[in-house]
Amino acid sequence: MKARIFYISSILIVILLGMGSRQFPEALPVFIVEHAGDVCWASMIYFGFRFIFIDKPLIVAVIISLIFCYAVEFSQLYQADWINEIRHTFIGALILGQGFLKLDLVRYTVGVLLAVWIDYYGFRRMMRS
Repeated sequence: MKARIFYISSILIVILLGMGSRQFPEALPVFIVEHAGDVCWASMIYFGFRFIFIDKPLIVAVIISLIFCYAVEFSQLYQADWINEIRHTFIGALILGQGFLKLDLVRYTVGVLLAVWIDYYGFRRMMRS
């Protein structure tokens, strides 16, 4: 039960951080504004898969998260009218993104690795207390 609470809390925190980076760009350094949203999105995906695959090794969530994030990014190369209409909605843009950027693949990798680090060290510390 502690693990599920940790992962749900982590999901909510990275959602707030990611949305905050988009809502208050004037209060943050440009580097953070440019990269935090995608890093947080990938971290959220990782924590979501850890929540689902709680009894599996970390590497399972890492691989599935990266495949999922990369698949979403590569799906942006597909530009049919129907999917672009979805992408132009608020939720559609958050989930599917707007356009393919190679840099996003790096941001997603950093986000997943950061989440793994938080998971490995943060969760371990929480379980000791």
